Amino acid sequence: MSINIPRGTQDILPGEVEKWQLIEKKARELCEKFQYQEIRTPIFEHTELFLRSVGDTTDIVQKEMYTFKDRGDRSVTLRPEGTAPVVRSYVENKMYGDASQPIKLYYMGQMFRYERPQAGRYRQFVQFGAEAIGSADPAIDVEIIALAMTLYQSLGLKKLKLVINSLGDKSSRAAHREALINHFSPRIDEFCSDCQSRLEKNPMRILDCKQDRDHELMKTAPSIIDYLNDESKSYFGKVQQYLTALNIPFEVDPNLVRGLDYYNHTAFEVMSEAEGFGAITTLCGGGRYNGLTEEIGGPEAPGIGFAMSIERCIAALAAEKITLPTREGIDCYLVALGEEAKDYTVGLLYKLRQAGFSAERDYLDRKIKAQFKAADRINAKYVAILGEDELKANKINLKSMETGEQTEIELDLFIEKFMALH
Repeated sequence: MSINIPRGTQDILPGEVEKWQLIEKKARELCEKFQYQEIRTPIFEHTELFLRSVGDTTDIVQKEMYTFKDRGDRSVTLRPEGTAPVVRSYVENKMYGDASQPIKLYYMGQMFRYERPQAGRYRQFVQFGAEAIGSADPAIDVEIIALAMTLYQSLGLKKLKLVINSLGDKSSRAAHREALINHFSPRIDEFCSDCQSRLEKNPMRILDCKQDRDHELMKTAPSIIDYLNDESKSYFGKVQQYLTALNIPFEVDPNLVRGLDYYNHTAFEVMSEAEGFGAITTLCGGGRYNGLTEEIGGPEAPGIGFAMSIERCIAALAAEKITLPTREGIDCYLVALGEEAKDYTVGLLYKLRQAGFSAERDYLDRKIKAQFKAADRINAKYVAILGEDELKANKINLKSMETGEQTEIELDLFIEKFMALH
């Protein structure tokens, strides 16, 4: 009986994993420049956290969460997204009391959603996300957007589109909610069961329905932009002003609502316009979530954040035919001939690595030609050849794989001389 990988998951093998490492490295370096610090939260949380924060009208909560009872009969859920755990940690660890505000955090890790697997979308996937908690300044909204855009651009992506919207404050949302209910109610029976259940709970979520997105009422639905009060209009105006000042192009889309209930004011998505990327073009999304800290038992602390899928990022790079520079090769490959020489290279290999070099040797008792081929396959910069005669003479031959130049070096001084080459 063969055991296969679970549906919706993937093995990331050597040769591919280096792409992930490079993206993760760039993300960490960028966060350091933007002054965001890493946070690591548990891979599972109490289910109540996601019910209260993500919202029970969302697809995530209704259909996609991996929820189970532990041995203590407590309901726990594998995290489907990263914001709620970060905010829970912010509240629980009283980060709101820190002198440095806002608190700027980033995370990187596995998320889990039970959805239909498709290109670039998995049931276990990796998200990189950033959160800024403790400021209601629209400038921090733009900083978060700029962080996301800068990361994609640093990887070489060019065919990007930034779409923004305002979901307004509570009073704006209330007025828009009433207008949506009046708009959809007369013909709600023509919509899917999900939309029907959302009509009273959260009618804005109807606008995010994939099944009924072509219904004529969708095209004539009241726009949140028309219901923004003066404060919300001013806030959204500032966001647009700052984006323009940063020369970050954007489009306003009144139908952008995002898939989580906790958003208000700024919402945004970064999309790929690369040919062949696929029908689902979103690379990352985020928005402001004032009120979320209070929802999970903390004090008032306005926040904003975004999350991006590493899988979707790699798919976008492939669509734009961008090859990441991942294969750097190794510093030295040891070729040994004869038993005593092979025995000696065990210690010599360790010394090279202790000196800070990446090095390798043969472990399959291959002939010299095959050992050179192995060195070439892993892109070795130098090959050091040690035979029985060289060992007796206390010598080792060092060959540059780039120039073909070969040098004889005293074996006792090999590490010292090799260090001088770098």
